Amino acid sequence: MTARAFPLQPSLWAATANPAQPTPPLSVDVRADVCIVGGGFAGLSTALHLAEQGAKVAVLEAYEPGWGGSGRNGGQVIPGLKYDPDALLAQFPGAQGERLVQFAGSTADSVFDLINKHGMDVPHTRNGWIQGAHTAAGVAQVQHRAAQWAKHGVSGARALSAAETAALLGTDKYLGGWLDPRGGGIQPLSYARGLARAAMNAGASIYGQSPAAALHREGSSWRVETAQGASVRAERVVLCTNGYTGALWPGLARSVITPNSFQVATEPLSEAVANTILPQGHVSSDTRQLLLYFRLDHQRRLIMGGRGPFREPSSPADWAHLERVLGRMFPAAASAPIAHRWCGRVAITRDFLPHLHEPEPGLLINLGCMGRGIGLQTAMGRAMANYLLSGNADALPVPVTAVTKFPLHRFRQIYLSAIIAWYRMNDGGLA
Repeated sequence: MTARAFPLQPSLWAATANPAQPTPPLSVDVRADVCIVGGGFAGLSTALHLAEQGAKVAVLEAYEPGWGGSGRNGGQVIPGLKYDPDALLAQFPGAQGERLVQFAGSTADSVFDLINKHGMDVPHTRNGWIQGAHTAAGVAQVQHRAAQWAKHGVSGARALSAAETAALLGTDKYLGGWLDPRGGGIQPLSYARGLARAAMNAGASIYGQSPAAALHREGSSWRVETAQGASVRAERVVLCTNGYTGALWPGLARSVITPNSFQVATEPLSEAVANTILPQGHVSSDTRQLLLYFRLDHQRRLIMGGRGPFREPSSPADWAHLERVLGRMFPAAASAPIAHRWCGRVAITRDFLPHLHEPEPGLLINLGCMGRGIGLQTAMGRAMANYLLSGNADALPVPVTAVTKFPLHRFRQIYLSAIIAWYRMNDGGLA
């Protein structure tokens, strides 16, 4: 079986999402104020916020909105960044750091606010996120994290004992944890489609099956050519390709690592079994370097996610480690048939922070999800729209920087595989 022939089943989200709004390909040349390349959370959020303020927007998407990592993740809406507030303030002193902490803390709000504002038909819950700690060092880490966010005004942020963690997660595999009440879960592909519908209702044009093939400056504006020949001419261009970044701009693809995040989902569990797993409706991921993340969806399916091979999957065996973990963490669900196996690529930067680049006037580039892309990229879209309309750099949560390539990027599959093996050995795996 070849990699092209797999996966055999659609992702859980593709199988259960609301119908997509038609987004026919670009067939004639058009003009716009802003051309956005990439129809994931970042691109769609940018388009929505621009169109709501009167800008003429054209979005070019290679397949359909949400096709990439935006529609292939675990559906967990987790606020914050990899770094805690004190570390962000140390790295970005003064007003810049304060803005970044505020931005990081509000990313989950941006998702649920948009769902409510636009009446999106998106299954969602917001009962909080629990980060379980599997080592003593991890317990210290989550206790510190909970205290910092509580200091920054997050009511209800608190450390959890081993017993509390076990009761809230439904597994005894963790030594403790912390609860962030801002987190939640959504059907991510339905959300991407909801963003697309809202953006189009606001006046944005979205063109599916229209991969951007070339980008040229023409005087004071830009021309983005699609693979089928039609093009968009715009004063500004925003690249929001993240884990599916290609060769549209020189060196950009070599500035990120794009591993696959793998997930499995069971058939819907019985009510009796489902009530023993995350009984209060939390979502969860842990402190492992190769983190595990899990939740129940709105129809009581148990979803388990984590890292897999860097390459594209070639058989169901590429998900076997997650199926073993699922059974060991939740024995009551061990016999539940696996109904869906899927994966999607995430964009990881060298410093694990979101990156914004402006290599030439009128060209803005956004990169970096780091496993928190739903909230992060939704909020980044709003920030980029405000920046494009105002020209005020203070609208952006991070400073604009130069594109910096990963060293030895062409060997990324080799050294990433070595890093994964090292992390797995030190994490004390369940698989």
